[in-house]
Amino acid sequence: MSRLRSSANRSTLVCAAAVLLGAGAVLASTTAPVRERIPAAWPRIGADRVWLDEEMLGRWRDHGWWTPVVIAGLAAGAVLFLGWALAQFRTGRLRELPLGQPGVTLSATALASVMADRARAVEGVARADVSLLGRPRRLRARITLVLDPDASPEAVLRELAGGTVAEARAAAAPRALEADVRLTTRPHRAPRIR
Repeated sequence: MSRLRSSANRSTLVCAAAVLLGAGAVLASTTAPVRERIPAAWPRIGADRVWLDEEMLGRWRDHGWWTPVVIAGLAAGAVLFLGWALAQFRTGRLRELPLGQPGVTLSATALASVMADRARAVEGVARADVSLLGRPRRLRARITLVLDPDASPEAVLRELAGGTVAEARAAAAPRALEADVRLTTRPHRAPRIR
């Protein structure tokens, strides 16, 4: 997931949580047990409050502009929510990569499997997992490597970039292929002394 998309998701969740928390706090303050516990200086809402009485509703009906504004605002909110929801599903795992001729495709799973095999062959790599993400025009390979305890990360990255990633870019050409490499290390087991 890209940083922009991740930060947009977090911002959306924080805003929704703030609105729901604020609305819940306002509604909870109308009940007697909560009203007794909040400080006297804080604004309170009466338990018998009517949110929209007939007089207020009549005043709003006199203005013809508010109904289209409310409907347009709700429609815009619904369209934004649907666009956000569709964006979540649009950039997932890539299934097939179309090649130059119509009907000829390359399985993204096969390409990821070959990349993982080539990455495992790099000296110092204990385990490798590769998944291809994005769209056919813009590919992103997420490579997770587990290194041996004595492996040099710099040497592994240099060999990975010059071999595995370069071969995958040649296979995906003319499309761009970005590689996101995450390195972890296998824990070094101390020898047991008996």
